[in-house]
Amino acid sequence: MKRIAPIRLEYDPKTLWFDPGDLDIAKDQAVIVSTARGHEFGVAASDVIEVEDERVEALKSPLAPVLRLATDEDVEQRDEMRRLSAEALPVFRELAAETNEAMRPVMVEYLFDGTKAVFLFESEERADFRELVRKLTNKLHVRVDMRQIGVRDEARIVGGLGHCGQELCCRRLGGEFCPVSIRMAKAQDLSLNPAQISGVCGRLMCCLRYEYDTYKDFKARAPKQNATIHTPEGDFKVCELDTPHEVVVLRVDKNKKVRIPLSAFDAPEEGAESQRPKSIGEAYYEYANANDFAAKLAASMGTTDHFTGEDKLAEQGMVRHNPVRQKEERAAAAPSSHRRRRARGGRGQAQGGEAKDAAQQPVRNRSHRAKADAARTPEKAAEAAEGRRRRRRRSGQKPAEAAEQGKHAAPAQQAKRKPAPAENAAGKAAKGEGTVHRRVRRRSHKTGGAKTDEQQ
Repeated sequence: MKRIAPIRLEYDPKTLWFDPGDLDIAKDQAVIVSTARGHEFGVAASDVIEVEDERVEALKSPLAPVLRLATDEDVEQRDEMRRLSAEALPVFRELAAETNEAMRPVMVEYLFDGTKAVFLFESEERADFRELVRKLTNKLHVRVDMRQIGVRDEARIVGGLGHCGQELCCRRLGGEFCPVSIRMAKAQDLSLNPAQISGVCGRLMCCLRYEYDTYKDFKARAPKQNATIHTPEGDFKVCELDTPHEVVVLRVDKNKKVRIPLSAFDAPEEGAESQRPKSIGEAYYEYANANDFAAKLAASMGTTDHFTGEDKLAEQGMVRHNPVRQKEERAAAAPSSHRRRRARGGRGQAQGGEAKDAAQQPVRNRSHRAKADAARTPEKAAEAAEGRRRRRRRSGQKPAEAAEQGKHAAPAQQAKRKPAPAENAAGKAAKGEGTVHRRVRRRSHKTGGAKTDEQQ
């Protein structure tokens, strides 16, 4: 066994192994380590651990030593390098835009001793940065080391949130990048829409590889999709595979499905060509007669142990925000004398916004208006007749002579036929007067009470 100190460097999300020597290093303790780039500042990811010699020998390079524990002067030096790195990044972006637009600056890292700065950028193509190096050297007066990285490394350095709402796996977990293929998304029955299976870097998400082995192992042991399964009630086909719960779903009827665990199927015979199960015995009835609602609830929630026999529904009024109930309460509390929408052709309705009764229905012709006036009280009938006379005056029509004799006369007797347009024209011509054209507004029951213009 060999003692190992897991150290996380300043700008590297990976956790690297170092040789602590005789030092006792605790978790979150600052140290100074030696790397190929020189002295660097790091923080212990955990206490010193012991690892087997075989794993240490399998490393790509020998362990680098931990020089010492960090002092207050080392912490101040680290803070100064952070400040210089933050000030150099805007300069890097400005000069890169002037020199090569294809370059996308990502980060500037000043080494711990301050003698060299590492400039990281991302580019789709190979970039010529010789002129940019000269400009940065003259501007910042420091040794410049340009490094081109890929989009995955950029996402790891910058960080962010994935589709799941968690921190990016490449940033949180570190480690080496593993190849991810579209075959892994197909094996997990995921949508092949690039927008749904791609990460913020534009490549396939790293998490597609995490559960790929689980799906591959389950589908190698379970029946294939649409395979025929022999049961005591007949032969049914597999319509769905629930990998997280290791459940096979059979379509028994058009509207019925049976969920059966893979462990309940009969084991295949020895020496068979396929080791996938093809039948199920009497255990089928245990799952076929189960409550469908309980099975779906258990499948969606995983377990129902937190439910007890004392559970009950919420009492009325306990729900705080219910828009439907609030709307009904406001409608019940509103006064009933609010203005209502006028019905089509409803000229005979009560004035002053009063509610109409059964006798005050929309009036469409004179006979209906006469019946409606008869059903009203004398005061309301007189008020309706007066309203009709005022409307006639505004429209240019002469009031009927019979209307002046009494307010309670029937509307049919009050209306008097107007002279025809031809008679008016002939009478005026006989008197030597010119023909006068006048626009008259009339109501038509065919247009639902709308007014039309005609010439007389």
